[in-house]
Amino acid sequence: MAGKIDARLKELGIDIPDAAAPVANYVGWVKSGNTVYVSGQVPLKDGEFEYQGKLGDKYDVEEGQAAARLCAINLIAQVKAACGGDLDKVTRVVKLGNFVNSTADFTAQPQVANGASDLMVEVFGDKGKHARFAVGTNVLPLDVAVEVDGVFEVA
Repeated sequence: MAGKIDARLKELGIDIPDAAAPVANYVGWVKSGNTVYVSGQVPLKDGEFEYQGKLGDKYDVEEGQAAARLCAINLIAQVKAACGGDLDKVTRVVKLGNFVNSTADFTAQPQVANGASDLMVEVFGDKGKHARFAVGTNVLPLDVAVEVDGVFEVA
C-alpha cells in the first residue's frame, strides 16, 4: 500500500527514480541516529546528465530552478533508499545545500535554489520547510549547473 508521501508524489506527477550510485569513493547517504545525510545530487535523469554549463551563460534562472528541482528529486530518491522505501518516515527536511555553477556576475543563486526548496515543501508540506544555503561557484563536477545536498530527520 502506498504511503502518504507516495500518494502526494503521484498527485504531483513525480516519479522518484532508484537512488543513483556514487561516481567516486563515497556513499549516497549515511544514517546516524535519526538523521540522514545525503551526498550532493546532480541533475541526472535516466542515467544522463542534464543541465551542463553555467547559470548566467548557458542557462537562465528558470532553467536553473528546473536543474535544482531535478537534483531535489534525486535527493528524495536517496532518502527513500535510506528509509527502506518508506518516505513517510521523513519527519523533517532539515537543511539543503545548493551549489550553483555560475558566471562571476550571476547573483540569483537563491532564486535557483528555490527549485529544490519549493519541491521539498510541495512533497513534504510543513515538514519540508528547511534551513539552506545557496552559493555560486566557478565550476562543478562534470560541469553540471547545480548540485544539492541535504540533511533529513527520519523516524
